[in-house]
Order: sequence, then structure tokens, then C-alpha cells
Amino acid sequence: MSAPPTPSSSPPSRPTVTEREARQVAEAAREQDWRKPSFAKELFLGRFRLDLLHPHPLPADQDVQRGEEFLAKLRDFCETKIDGAVIERDARIPDDVITGLKELGAFGMKIDTKYGGLGLTQVYYNKALALVGSANAAIGALLSAHQSIGVPQPLKMFGTQEQKDTFLPRCARTDISAFLLTEPDVGSDPARLATTAVRDGDDYVLDGVKLWTTNGVVADLLVVMARVPKPEGGKDAAGGKGGITAFVVEAASEGITVENRNAFMGLRGLENGVTRFHRVRVPAANRIGPEGAGLKIALTTLNTGRLSLPAMCVGAGKWCLKIAREWSAVREQWGKPVALHEAVGSKISFIAATTFALEAVLDLSSQMADEDRNDIRIEAALAKLYGSEMACLMADELVQIRGGRGFETAASLEARGERAVPAEQLLRDLRINRIFEGSTEIMHLLIAREAVDAHLSVAGDLIDPDKTLSDKARAGAQAGVFYAKWLPKLVAGPGQLPRSYADFHPSGHPDLSSHLRYAERTARKLARSTFYAMSRWQGRMETKQGFLGRIVDIGAELFAMSAACVRAEHLRVKDDHGREAYQLADAFCRQSRIRVEELFGRLWSNTDDLDRKVVKGVLGGAYEWLEEGVVDPSGTGPWIAEAAPGPSRRENVRRAIG
Repeated sequence: MSAPPTPSSSPPSRPTVTEREARQVAEAAREQDWRKPSFAKELFLGRFRLDLLHPHPLPADQDVQRGEEFLAKLRDFCETKIDGAVIERDARIPDDVITGLKELGAFGMKIDTKYGGLGLTQVYYNKALALVGSANAAIGALLSAHQSIGVPQPLKMFGTQEQKDTFLPRCARTDISAFLLTEPDVGSDPARLATTAVRDGDDYVLDGVKLWTTNGVVADLLVVMARVPKPEGGKDAAGGKGGITAFVVEAASEGITVENRNAFMGLRGLENGVTRFHRVRVPAANRIGPEGAGLKIALTTLNTGRLSLPAMCVGAGKWCLKIAREWSAVREQWGKPVALHEAVGSKISFIAATTFALEAVLDLSSQMADEDRNDIRIEAALAKLYGSEMACLMADELVQIRGGRGFETAASLEARGERAVPAEQLLRDLRINRIFEGSTEIMHLLIAREAVDAHLSVAGDLIDPDKTLSDKARAGAQAGVFYAKWLPKLVAGPGQLPRSYADFHPSGHPDLSSHLRYAERTARKLARSTFYAMSRWQGRMETKQGFLGRIVDIGAELFAMSAACVRAEHLRVKDDHGREAYQLADAFCRQSRIRVEELFGRLWSNTDDLDRKVVKGVLGGAYEWLEEGVVDPSGTGPWIAEAAPGPSRRENVRRAIG
């Protein structure tokens, strides 16, 4: 084995990246092609393809049997072996709980049976996460980080057969995995990634620091994203081209130090840390995919991996509804249960209707992922965005319904003789979901980029300053042909015909067909608004993040409305609470339509321009006088910790399980 590369006298500086270069890195990493149909992509183009959702796709009988058998075992384990209060008190998941989950097969839910896993479908994997996450959210995060973005999923999609044979059996039963991308000064802008992987014979040598490594404190295997230096001439002797690259790394390797176990406002049992790599040797055989494919692997993995977060949001909604129902029936004010007061009843209706819609979005997206007949990259992103936002609202409403008891901790309630209801804990635990795996703001931009993909495909060169006049002329001709065919189709559609979607208005049930007609009309209106904005702002469109966020939020509401209606009809046909499902879908759609109309109003009537001026004033110090009259309880120290590569000077707090 050859010696590692000799380090320079001073640590390498973090890559300097312009805004344009950062966008180019992100663009190169996204999937460029649409090989399969997508309901959400068509929706943003003004084409309401209900046929891609309805009839509701169904799982195979053997998948249902396997899934239900595991859920029964998992429920028993959650009820008898998991004490969420202990995890909250000790800020740690007990080793015996993790070991029990391993023995149950919970770490191999998504791993094929030939590698020792359970081979559950996405639908049942999500049901399991909703169940275990309701027992304790940190356990849901442990299992999700291991299987949705940890070693199993990228190897399943991009690994060699040798890598699958080596690592998947371990991940199915014995080993915990983690995903390491974020750095102290790098979040959603991976173009500035500083961790390096330098080729040295048959190995790579890793140096750098990773932040917020969920599962990193207890992990046995790591997926690490690192930058391989680009060789002179474009390729090295081994054919490597450099760039951000993914590796499977043994967590116990020499040179790896978990320097801190991070603590948060919620998810107190989360094993999340800071991990330092110093001259860590990783066999080239552990590289996932070619050099430079790391970001594409990460983003592709997340296309279905993102469905794990809304799964736990659905579980939270179900629990919120249970507590709201039980509490508001026994708590009386002014001579009647608080649920019968309209101010409280509207909150309960919102929780019930929204939980129904979130489960509809989740089950539909998951089943489409299992069937692999649709491209669900936008659907999964919408599910994550919408689920994380709405779950926080539901938890906040539950705290409000509970009043002072909602603000009081479960331990305090129990100490004075009342039922230990952890409502405030739920609110704290859910808050991270608006940041995990792409913050709401980043999700808005990611989804907006996919939503305008068709426009950029035909007219993108028109607004690209680097394109020549001939390129722009060619793009102008292509755009003319596309829009001549597309724009007329946005004028009229089935949403204007009274009998459209008549299957969704069975006798004796609320009329859901009217909501689908509204969704069809609104999809065309949404597409017209997007086209008008692109025509108005052209190259500045990407800076209009407020506008783009509202466009995406409208699309999310329309997707949720459609999924809710499809689920209600599916349950009616199955004779499975169909009448009640129709009522919930009707309530959700009516609530959603109010939100949609408000969002449309704010597309063009908003304070975005004024807000930008205020922000410049804030940053320029114009309003510092407004900060007077308070003290700052913050500690001292840098805003962002130093993350220069080098040997660790701190104790290794990694904890091996079992």
C-alpha cells in the first residue's frame, strides 16, 4: 500500500464558486429526461391528467400480506418495548430498543429478501415509519435515515453487484448507516463542498468535516460525498474525471472521529453529530458509480427517499386527530364540550380533513413509486413539502386546542396526576421536517425548476446570456412552435363542462366532481400565470422566489385535492368508510380552494419588492436603532465553526450498538 498524499503546509481553501457556477452544478446533477409520465409535471403545464391517478393503483396481494404481517409485529414492539417518555428524558434511544428493531428486521424493510431484508413495498415501508414514528419520532428518523438516504437506497439504485452482496446483508440485520453531505459552511449549495477524496493507487484518501450527520454517532457504514480533484487533461490514468463523488465508508476506519453529538429543540433521541475525516483510506471498490456522479446519485435517491418524511407527518396527523377528539369531547366550556364551539371545531375539522388528504397523497405517491410506471420526482417533492408544512400546522392547532396543557410537558402533566400527552413535544419534533432533506425554501425552488422544465427546454437559450445570436434565433423558432400549440389548450377544458368527472358524484354522497373540475380549470390558470411571469421577467424569473414559491404551493394544493378525491372514490368502491371518506375529501377540498384563491391573489399583489428594500436596509444597518432595548443572551464564538481539514483534537464520541 502506498503512502497517503503529503498534505500541504496550509489547509486547502474552500472552493470559491460563483452563483452561476453553483447553478450549473445543481443543473448537471438533476435528472434531465422525462421517460415516464408525471401527473404533477403535466399539472404545472395546465394539463390535468387524472387518468394517471385514477383508478387508484393497488398493491399486489402478496405485498399486502407481507406488509400487514410485519406491521402487526412492529405494533406489538412499539406498544411493549418502546417508551417514548424515557427517550425524551434521557435524550437517547436505548441500545436494547435498537437491537430489538434489528432483530425484528426493521433496518431491512426496504432491502430485498435475497439480501436478508424484508422486501417491503414503499407503501408498507411508509406505513411502518408512520407507526414507529408515532411511538417516538427519533426512532422514525433513525430507520428513515438508514434506509431512505443511507447505504441501502443508493446501492440498490447505483451499486455494483459486488457492493450489494457485501453491504446490503449487513444493512438488513446488523449495521446502521448514515448519509454525509452537509458541511459547516455547505447546506443546499453543494458546489462549495470542501471534503476531498484524493486517488492514491487502489484507494481514495478522504479529508474534511461533515455536519448534522444523522445516525453518524452510531453508524457502522457511511455514504460520504466528497470532491475528487479534477485531473489535468480531463481524466487520470484510471479513467477518473473528478468531481463530487459518493463512497461507502466503514465508520470505524482509522482517521474518522465523531467530534460532537448535536442536540436540538426536538428529536432528542436523534444520534446526529459532527464527523471529521483525516487521511481516511477508502478502497476504490467502495466508490458508488463513477467519479462526479455523487450529486446525481444523492438527488435520484431522494426522489423516493423524500416520501419517508410525509409518512411520519401522516402518523403525526393521525395522533393529533385522536387526541383532539378525545380531549375536546371531555373538556367543557360554557356548558358544552369545547369541540362544539365553532372556534375549536374548525381546528378539529382542519386536522381531520388534512390528515385524510396527506395520507391520500402519501399512499398514491408510494404506490406509483412501487409500480414504477410514473415519474414521481415532483410528486415526492410535493408530498415532502406539503406534508412537512401541514403537519406543523396541525400540531400547532392541537397545542392550541389543549390550551395550557398543550404547552405543558408530558412529564409535568403526569407528575400532577393528568394524562401525559406530549403535544408540545410533537410540535418540537415536527419542526425539523421543514428543514430536513431540503428546506421548504429549497423545495420551492427545486419543484419550480422542474415545473418550468418544458419552457426552459424550448426557450431557455433565449434568456441564457452565454448563447450566441444564432442560438437565440433557433430557440425563438422552437418556442414559437411550442407555444402556438400549447397556449390555445389553456383556454378551455373539461373543467368547464358540468358533467365532467361524474364518477365522483355518486348518489347520496357529496359532490367531488365539482372539486376536480375546479382543479382542472385552476391547473390551466396556473400554467397561464407561469407563462405570463416568464414573458414578463424572462432571465430574472429565477430571482422571483416569492412568486415561484406561491406557484409551487398552488400546485401542491391541487395535487392534494386530486389525491383526496381519488382516495375517497377508491374507498367508496371498496366499501371501506366510503361515505365518511367523501365527506372528509369534500371538507379538505373546500378548505384547500380558499388557500388556492389566496395564493393566486398574492401572485401579483404582494410586498415582495418592498421586502427586498427593507432587507437591504436591515443588512446595511439602517434599522439598528430598532434593536435597542434588549440584551443578547447568545454566547460568543464564530457564527460558523472552523472546519479546516486535519487531525482531530477532540474525543471520539461514536457509540457502537450491540
